Amino acid sequence: MDAVAGASRVVVDGAVLGSNQYVAQLIQAEVGGDLFRIETEQTYPGEHDALLEFAYNELAEGARPALAAQVEDLSRYDVIFLGYPNWNADLPMPLYTFLESVDLSGKTILPFTVHGGSGFSRTISTIQELQPGATVIEDGLSISRNSVAEAQSAVAEWVQGLDL
Repeated sequence: MDAVAGASRVVVDGAVLGSNQYVAQLIQAEVGGDLFRIETEQTYPGEHDALLEFAYNELAEGARPALAAQVEDLSRYDVIFLGYPNWNADLPMPLYTFLESVDLSGKTILPFTVHGGSGFSRTISTIQELQPGATVIEDGLSISRNSVAEAQSAVAEWVQGLDL
């Protein structure tokens, strides 16, 4: 899953991808499965500083932006890789919308994040609080936004260590 962050992009083989989108694709190449993008109905700013300000305002307001779509049948999945950018040392507000609108009880959540230096902050604890019936793996994958283009080996190593 990828929380879309327009200002967090990487160019790979001439294609412009979201950083979390690219990492999700690397994970999918290792384990298979389906990809679902957590997208909002509204468009987020494309410039980094404007995006950070927008995200900060959403956080301050406790916003729960409307999502463009929902996963149709979560019962099909036992393991969910949940990818998101770390915004203001927290989950993006669209991820709150998602996690508050689904029940992932009995599922294993494997978080991964692309960040600008703050790693996971306390986002894994927040996911555990929002999904108390799920098993949230605390040893998620954290990649600096400066290392995304070279993340393939880090992703492969992390996935191999998961014993899926």
